[in-house]
Amino acid sequence: MFRLLYFVLFLIVTLIGSLPALRKSRKVNEEWTVAERDQQMHQLPKRWARSVVKSTGSTVDIQGQEHIPNGPVLFICNHEGDFDVPALLGHIDKPFGFISKVEVKKVPVVRDWMDVIGCIYINRNNRRDAVKMLRDGADKLKAGHSLLIFPEGTRSLGGEMKAFKSGGFRIAKDANVPIVPVVIKGTSDMFEKNNRKKVTPGHVQIQILPAVSADIFEEYELKDVAEMTQKKIQEALDQMKK
Repeated sequence: MFRLLYFVLFLIVTLIGSLPALRKSRKVNEEWTVAERDQQMHQLPKRWARSVVKSTGSTVDIQGQEHIPNGPVLFICNHEGDFDVPALLGHIDKPFGFISKVEVKKVPVVRDWMDVIGCIYINRNNRRDAVKMLRDGADKLKAGHSLLIFPEGTRSLGGEMKAFKSGGFRIAKDANVPIVPVVIKGTSDMFEKNNRKKVTPGHVQIQILPAVSADIFEEYELKDVAEMTQKKIQEALDQMKK
């Protein structure tokens, strides 16, 4: 319980302390390329995300960064728990935004930083909003930014991976960018497996798998690509568990 209280206090203090940097981040150098802009805008969020994980007493091991191609990509990752986002955001070298549920827009400061790094919101209960999310996501990728999605749509809590929804893969197809499968394990040990009543140290493993060219959409349907990607991630996850 003490660690959970410390963690909540840590979040509040660091978010308030980030306000000066948040105001500064709105002043974008017009001479920057998209890649340079993203690197600059993500510096503080990345440090913050790393500190969030570190504040829990947890460690992170990441492998496979060499598989990330230049240019915009769509990261596809399994979804274990609430600490997936800070672990991934803090440790994947390439800057990216992610798809988040619309309820997060109600959280002050957090939503502002999410806007800075190029996140997109979705209301799962509104089909029209989901269609808009796909269009906005493709536009982000076409503009040169990268995104990460959790195609399970919800957390597995460290249990069996849920079936990947194929809709999110359309973002990569429409923008004609590579898919980069990402495997994450261990975040649910930090919170979800404690019935969300306390935060405990964990060891998080992240593995980035070889990128899949956008050409795959010329041969396979979205549903098939989703199933193949999930199979790759599941196989790597099974190896981690061994």
